[in-house]
Amino acid sequence: MGGPGRRVAGELAISLDIARENASHLGHSLADEVKILVLHGILHLAGFDHERDNGEMAIEEARLRQKLKLEVGLIERSRGAGFRPSNRRRVHPPAGRRTA
Repeated sequence: MGGPGRRVAGELAISLDIARENASHLGHSLADEVKILVLHGILHLAGFDHERDNGEMAIEEARLRQKLKLEVGLIERSRGAGFRPSNRRRVHPPAGRRTA
């Protein structure tokens, strides 16, 4: 991964069990849920932070989700778009962690 001239922004970790549960609850495929999670994680790795950027990440995520024909993303879910994950699992990591 790291050779001369190469930099690593971070890494993404996705729980397929939680992704499957979320997909089922939201009524879309596991594949779409993983795509949504990867997109969100990549934006974090690119430096976006939806908790501090006055909506810039939300706008970019919505633009890319529309282009990729993906449904509601993590930012909308966290703002109460009807998604209620179980209390024992987090859909989104605490701020500052580089996972999706």
